[in-house]
Amino acid sequence: MKIDLSSLTTEGRNIQSENIDMLSTEEMLRVINSEDQKVALAVEKVIPAITRAVDAIVAAFGKGGRLIYCGAGTSGRLGILDASECPPTYGTPHEQVVGLIAGGHKAILQAVENAEDSVAFGVDDLKNIQFNARDVLVGIAASGRTPYVTGALNYAKSLGATTVALTCNEGSEMTQIADISIVPVVGAEVVTGSSRMKAGTAQKLVLNMLTTGAMIRTGKVYGNLMVDVEATNMKLVQRQINIVMQATDCDQQMAKQALDACGGHCKTAIVMVLANLNAEQAKQLLNDNGGFIRQALANARS
Repeated sequence: MKIDLSSLTTEGRNIQSENIDMLSTEEMLRVINSEDQKVALAVEKVIPAITRAVDAIVAAFGKGGRLIYCGAGTSGRLGILDASECPPTYGTPHEQVVGLIAGGHKAILQAVENAEDSVAFGVDDLKNIQFNARDVLVGIAASGRTPYVTGALNYAKSLGATTVALTCNEGSEMTQIADISIVPVVGAEVVTGSSRMKAGTAQKLVLNMLTTGAMIRTGKVYGNLMVDVEATNMKLVQRQINIVMQATDCDQQMAKQALDACGGHCKTAIVMVLANLNAEQAKQLLNDNGGFIRQALANARS
């Protein structure tokens, strides 16, 4: 079957790099860097759509739903990367943010032939994780036409779930399916059709915003501190101590004592120090206030 890619912005030829193979190494890299600078500006233009997606994800979390990413190739790997960083950074359950890739785990490291061309595979992967109406599906594909992703989006929509399309081509099939369309148009790539470059960078920036925004809105950030970070190595043990010190202006000894008393939970340690409570009292106060530190402290004072 012939696929017409001529209408896709991401498949266009970039006049700025037409002779890139004739440039010196430094000149070549300056062309790439100049094009990369356009990516953040493209993302800025779609912040209203990203806002809608973040609010939908927060609402889903509040109902016990999940955020599911679905993509092929680079797009799928970016979703998996973002999902895998949530548990250590924000202490989320591993099943709350999930990344799916066409071709399964093998495709994370190497391409799986024809996997992205199957609508059925996208549906099957959602069924295998018991995807339901409470969840949010974010379909990721630079082209906006990947069958694996469109299949998943259509299935999710048929269940009544919120669907989001993240693509770099306007008017694509995915944008016509999804409830929310996030379309940072980054233009033609430096190497024609290599959407792992500007398009991939744009996707990564948007995914960062989706999860970071959702985690902030669900109380997992205090100020700009990741107060639900899990101490899975020595660096993160020290980070926890630093976070408690920064949040409370206490010294290292007090921060460590509070963390030891509450089993290494930053939020609880912070409330212990600021509200002068023991670990059990601080934990209960946080539970009563949905895990939000500011709300817990306000109610402790009142």
